[in-house]
Amino acid sequence: MLSRIFGVEKPVIGMLHAPALPGAPGFEGDWAHVRARVLADAEALAEGGVDGFLLENFGDTPYYPRRVPPHTVAFLTVLGSEVKRSFAKPLGINVLRNDARSALAIATAIGAEFIRVNVYTGVRVTDQGVIAGVAHLLLRDRQMLGSSVKVFADVAVKHSVPLVPRDLSQEIMEAIERGRADAIILSGAMTGWETPLELIREAKAFARDTPVLVGSGVTVENVARVLEEADGVIVGTFFKQDGVVHRPVDRERVKAFMHLVRHLRQEPA
Repeated sequence: MLSRIFGVEKPVIGMLHAPALPGAPGFEGDWAHVRARVLADAEALAEGGVDGFLLENFGDTPYYPRRVPPHTVAFLTVLGSEVKRSFAKPLGINVLRNDARSALAIATAIGAEFIRVNVYTGVRVTDQGVIAGVAHLLLRDRQMLGSSVKVFADVAVKHSVPLVPRDLSQEIMEAIERGRADAIILSGAMTGWETPLELIREAKAFARDTPVLVGSGVTVENVARVLEEADGVIVGTFFKQDGVVHRPVDRERVKAFMHLVRHLRQEPA
């Protein structure tokens, strides 16, 4: 499934961390700057050679736990549409903290290929409070819209803990078998934190034919080990200037990372 979307095995998805959008507490009053920053980051990622993008309203802290207001959907739709029109790369949408239904609507409207859902099945305790899964609503929306957008579902998502202890294997199997997720994402405990290799191996054992992507903490130092186990990676923090998540994308860091990945994938130089 991933190769059909991205055109390669073991794709690298680069994060487009949008600055605070209009209406968010951190918005600095200049929508044109937000748009320019996202497009500049997309250009740097594309020139660096990533296989796809994932756009999210990263700057909108503190996040709504569930549905976001209409203006957030509108501004993200504009950003996603401009990225999709400007770059021939697969695009994903994530509406933080867990507005998967808006993400699906945006992705379907602009022709994006996938969405990321932080709490897809089960229940997690987060810095936004207790958040419950939305698979039952999301897949009915997808059916109603006739949408082909794929669902990449986090399991044991970062910045959260379980409401009660649960086996990772059980969460993965429920996300796939009962939630019908198209792919699984594993991450470390926080943004930029490394995802333990033993968790990736465990996830792959239970996910079977469903792809498993690593969603945090991937660097040029560990990507070889990660891609031995995982089916793809989502990279944000490492691609930024000096590895600082709020800074712009550093295309030289992207190029160095992708040069190594192409070697690992045994692609022609």
